[in-house]
Order: sequence, then structure tokens, then C-alpha cells
Amino acid sequence: MGIMEIIGIAGSVSLLSGWRLYLCVFATGLAMRLDALPVPEHLASLGVLENPWVMGIAALGALAEFFADKVMWLDSIWDTVHTLVRPIGGALLALAIVDPSDPAMQVIAFMLGGGASFLAHGGKASARAVVNTSPEPVSNAVVSTGEDIATVGLLWLAYEYPMVAGGIAVVLFVLMILLLLWARRIIKRVFFRTPKV
Repeated sequence: MGIMEIIGIAGSVSLLSGWRLYLCVFATGLAMRLDALPVPEHLASLGVLENPWVMGIAALGALAEFFADKVMWLDSIWDTVHTLVRPIGGALLALAIVDPSDPAMQVIAFMLGGGASFLAHGGKASARAVVNTSPEPVSNAVVSTGEDIATVGLLWLAYEYPMVAGGIAVVLFVLMILLLLWARRIIKRVFFRTPKV
């Protein structure tokens, strides 16, 4: 696997962990355990993700997040708490993906992984804050389920087709920027309306 594929996978996984950190950890560990995801020798540090304890805790976290994400007020609290957790998790996942014999690349992966995960978390949390203001509960559950499906699908795509992973990371990056801008515009419209005279 070349450097571009590794950077693409690291970027994709970091961005996706900003949406669903526990699901990313669990899905990656499960794929490795079932031999659906062959891990190159220089990425052997990812083997920790298939540890039964890591998978069990990640599964519990993914299950808790799945249900917390469907309830408006609980979703907002969950996202607030995970403003610190997701970027650190994304940075550590990116760090585990790069070659451990290259310290400079590890530092770069850690910084970019954390930044990408924080950006994805910010886009998700902002968009969900807008959706959570909707009086009916259906839109929240639909958006949350869409995020679950997109995370699993994009994670599989990134690992299955490493050449495409860089493109996935770029698309996710653009999507997060657009979500942040969209949420900013709506929040501005709702909370900072100028009264008509």
C-alpha cells in the first residue's frame, strides 16, 4: 500500500470517527477479526482494534451512541461530551494507520487526524443542533440513521478500495465545511434576526 492510500485511509477514518468514533473502531476491529480486512505488516498496530476488550467497549459505545443519537436533547448532550473524545479518537486512529518507523509522519497523522475528526464532529454537531430544533422527532431519527449507514458504507469503501479512500476523505471534508456553513446560516437566521420596523 502506497503513501497516498495510507493517507487517504487515515483521513477517511479520522473524518468518519468525527461522526461515529465507536462504530469506526468496532467495525474496523470486526472486519480484521473476520479476515475481511487484511492488514499490511506495517499497520500491525491496528491489530489492537480486534482485541475482544476493545471491540466489546467499542460495541457498547456504538450501541449507546445509536440510541442517544435518536433522542433530540440526549443527542445534544452526547455531542457536547464527545467534542473532546472524538477528535482524540480520530487522531489516535490516524496514528495507528501510519508507519510507526517514521516519527515525522506519525506526528503529521496525529495532528491531521485530530483536526479532521474535530472538523467532522463540528459539522455533525452543528447540523444536528439545527435538526434537533425541529418539533417532530422523525427528522432526528432519520438523519441519525442516515449517518449510521453512511459511516459503515464509507468505512467499508475506504478499506476495500484504498485508492478511493483519498477521494472519500476529500468529499467528506467538503461535506463537513458545507454542513458548518449551512448550520451557521440557519442559526444566524433563527437567533440573530433583525426586527422589521
